[in-house]
Amino acid sequence: MSERRDRFTPALRLALLVTALLTAADAASAAPGTTGPSGQPIPRFVALGANEVNMRAGPDRKYPVEWVYRRRGMPVEVLQEYGIWRRIRDVEGVQGWVNGHLLSGERGAIVVGQTRLLRVRPDDGAPGVWRVEPGVVARIVLCEGPWCQLNIGGKSGWIRREEFWGSYPDENFD
Repeated sequence: MSERRDRFTPALRLALLVTALLTAADAASAAPGTTGPSGQPIPRFVALGANEVNMRAGPDRKYPVEWVYRRRGMPVEVLQEYGIWRRIRDVEGVQGWVNGHLLSGERGAIVVGQTRLLRVRPDDGAPGVWRVEPGVVARIVLCEGPWCQLNIGGKSGWIRREEFWGSYPDENFD
């Protein structure tokens, strides 16, 4: 039988506990529709702004890296702010902390479910422009009602909000 080694020193364990308590207190006070210390709304969608982004266990470089994202433009949801750090959630529900400088204000989308048809205009009867597979990352151009226009590699088309992740149901923007 192999012996498991604890990778956390007592000091790091204490720091993790204190951060968890602060995080819980901040999260409890940050109801949806509030503003974070940056002046931006919490929660909100943003996109990864770098080709490589480390997700950490806590809001500091001393915390271990739990995941490395390698997908610029991928949407993530900002749930909390702590200094330059942002607690995010990805499309799979994974949460952790990233440096806010590695996020972009551009809006990203990730196609979910099954292969989707992008349409020439926001109408179920409109002709299709092209099909996109689940997992494809796009840039959101604008959203109106239940539809959003996505741009993928220079091609654009309209898709229903429930067919991608990266936008709130009642959010309209351009």
